[in-house]
Parts: sequence; C-alpha cells; structure tokens
Amino acid sequence: MSEIVTIVDYDSGNIRSVEKAIQKLGRDTLVTDSPKDILAAKAVIFPGQGASESAMLNLNKKHLVEPLIEVIRKGVPFFGVCLGLQLLLETSQEGLTPCLGVAKGETVLLPPGVKRPHMGWNRVVIKQDHPVFEGIESGSYFYFVHSYYADPDDDNLVYGVTDYGVNFCSVIALDNLIATQFHPEKSGTLGVKLYENFLKYMVDRN
Repeated sequence: MSEIVTIVDYDSGNIRSVEKAIQKLGRDTLVTDSPKDILAAKAVIFPGQGASESAMLNLNKKHLVEPLIEVIRKGVPFFGVCLGLQLLLETSQEGLTPCLGVAKGETVLLPPGVKRPHMGWNRVVIKQDHPVFEGIESGSYFYFVHSYYADPDDDNLVYGVTDYGVNFCSVIALDNLIATQFHPEKSGTLGVKLYENFLKYMVDRN
C-alpha cells in the first residue's frame, strides 16, 4: 500500500492544484494544518504562494514551524514548492520574521530591470543529478510565478538554476528534501513527472 501524501495547508498555498496532481497519480492525500498530522506524515508536500512574512505568521499561528522542521530532520520525504522553497532558508528580504532555517541563506528580490513577478514558462538547467529529474532533460520548461528567489549559502544544495536577469536557484535538494521555485502542478506533463518521480524514488523507497 502506498503512503498517504500529506499536503500542508497554511493559507498560503495553491492547495487544490497540488492535491489534484497527486491524486491523478493514484495516491491518497491529506490536506491539513494539524501539527499532529504533519508529525505523523510519511510524505510531505509544502506548497506556497504569496509573501514570506504573512506565510511565516500563519505557520507560527498554526504551530506548524517545529513540526515542519522535525519531519525534515527525521528524514520524511519532503517536497517544497515556490514559497515552500523560499521559507526553508533562514531569512527573507520580504520581512523581518525568521523563516524555517532548514538551510542557511536568504530569499532575495529579483534584480532591477526585469518584470516582477517573473510569471510564465522558463528553462531549468539541471546542475546535479537527482532521481526526481529522471526522464527530464536539462533545459526543460516549467511554470514560474514569483518576485523573490532562494539564495542558499551552500552551492552544493543547488540542483537547478534558471536565468531571469540573474542565474537564480530554482531547485534545491538535501537528503530527503527537494524543493522547486517553479510550480510542478502548473507545469504540464513534466511537472507531473516530477511528482511521480518524487513518489517513486523518495517516498516508496523510503
């Protein structure tokens, strides 16, 4: 029996689209804002849209910060999406509230001279092999909606980059965790393939 995929609901994510994408792959989902549910999860997807400041306020209000950090530390397969990538770093230029601090670094504003938000299809150049990218060519297009991007201190965490006025980090990975700046659930067949690979190689084999 496949594990239920727990999707974190903190009033800052494109929850329904993610849920539908996972269900189309034949998996059961649990959308929840319960700390208990998250601590018991066997696989977590952490989607997000909007600003880091309000998102962190919501996470703190719902008492989800420590459970999220704990499941990552425990080795639970974890997929962050868009804001769900940015919040993994320590701080953000969007606000003063500390982020989750799973990885050292800061979320920064896209440079002057480019239209913000960065919205639409763009290439992701794969910098390091990862099972989630199996069957996906480097330079493939995915769908982005964001004005800020994650800038981790450790370049070894960067598995994909995208060019938009700056060559920014669009994928990070570390042990049981992978996170993308783009939205797989809005990225057509290749986006679904990413989720499928996550379930196949990081969840089912965990």
